[in-house]
Amino acid sequence: MNGPQDLGGQMGFGPVAPEIDEPYFHAAWERRALGVTLTAGGMGAWNIDESRHARESLHPADYYSSSYYQIWIKALETLLKRHGFVTERDLAAGKAVDAAATPKRVLIAADVAAVLAKGGPCDRPVDTPARFRVGDRVRMKNFNPTGHTRLPRYARGKMGTIEAVRDGFVFPDSNAHGRGENPQWVYTVVFDGTEVWGEGADPTLTVSIDAWESYLEPA
Repeated sequence: MNGPQDLGGQMGFGPVAPEIDEPYFHAAWERRALGVTLTAGGMGAWNIDESRHARESLHPADYYSSSYYQIWIKALETLLKRHGFVTERDLAAGKAVDAAATPKRVLIAADVAAVLAKGGPCDRPVDTPARFRVGDRVRMKNFNPTGHTRLPRYARGKMGTIEAVRDGFVFPDSNAHGRGENPQWVYTVVFDGTEVWGEGADPTLTVSIDAWESYLEPA
């Protein structure tokens, strides 16, 4: 879907103003929000792509008016309800009221460091050879799916050049919806600024994105 997070090339949001020496957390609840989200993810009911899609599926008005960790918590509520761990009555009461699903596993404090160090690698072998090679001209497909996608709107339908052939990786568009990992080759594709931004763009600029093979077609 074309979610509110897909802001590349969008106007009217003002300049990006990085915070100098920005802390990891601006309030104690943000630290807890991260911990709760990681712990809930550790139950094994959903994957990282479904989690990301839940955040990116928030209504734009809600998404843009929420801080970073508010978005995380709102998405977590969606995931917990979807998988039967909480109900609306639980949330309204602020405590468990209804029966809940049993998690596949529980992340305990003693295991946190090892789990975080392990990470969640998503590189996978692919049974078929890469369709494209470095230097090939390609066009990004132009689509507006109702489900999850990692192809940004500003690149759709644009012409670019394969800059690098990466490894095989889990395809998030299917993994987010429980349709399997379906790994694909990933390519770094570089675009001229004028191709992306059109007339008046700085001709010296280029934009590179990493794109799954099914996003690409021969130019």
